[in-house]
Amino acid sequence: MARLMSALLGQLQSRVLPALLTAAGITLVAAGLMNLGQAADAGVPSPAPATQSVTQTPAGSSPSATAAPATASIAPGSPSPGQSTAAGRVATRVVVPALAIDLPIVAPTGGPNAYPLCNVAMFIQELKQPGEPGATYVYAHARTGMFLPLLDASKVNNGASLVGMLVQVYTSDDRLFLYEITQVRRHQLTLADPMAATDSQLWLQTSEGPKGTPEKLQVVARPLSDGPADPAQAHPTPKPIVCG
Repeated sequence: MARLMSALLGQLQSRVLPALLTAAGITLVAAGLMNLGQAADAGVPSPAPATQSVTQTPAGSSPSATAAPATASIAPGSPSPGQSTAAGRVATRVVVPALAIDLPIVAPTGGPNAYPLCNVAMFIQELKQPGEPGATYVYAHARTGMFLPLLDASKVNNGASLVGMLVQVYTSDDRLFLYEITQVRRHQLTLADPMAATDSQLWLQTSEGPKGTPEKLQVVARPLSDGPADPAQAHPTPKPIVCG
């Protein structure tokens, strides 16, 4: 009997506990998403009851914004040639030309429950950076001069106008990564999909309501190309302020 109990305990430890820990990890990060959203105060009325709306790229559609050409084309979901293991690379600037969004990106400070800063975007450090397999996750407040244009566009025809727009992400090693928006996800409450991503992706997040509104807007983009960037363009001077 003792031998049988020992065997059963071994199976529990090797199979059940890792699954529980994985689920707990997703739950903890999802809770972090809510904290980010509470900080990403949009100053707008509370949204309708939570539903999910996903807009896919229409076949044959063309990008709705232009960007500086990049020199090294990559297949969607593939690491950048020769760049996937760049030591210390982090995103430093995000630009959506069609929406006049242009923000420095900084690493979050103060722990997972810290209130995000204004006048900058931030990234989830536990996820990936541009050129790596997996999701790069960038978030900012839905305020003037920040990610408010994303929220405004998402309210019209479930964000159909966003699909096909180009997003530029500069990095600390003087690279420019070009992405195309493929999905608009409204009223989201989880980070499960970006956490599970294995292909290179870009996720942008902002709030859908005033402080305390849990639902988030997520915009997903696929990589198109990357190439060298002007160091001056890749290293904007962040001027973050504490949001009031």
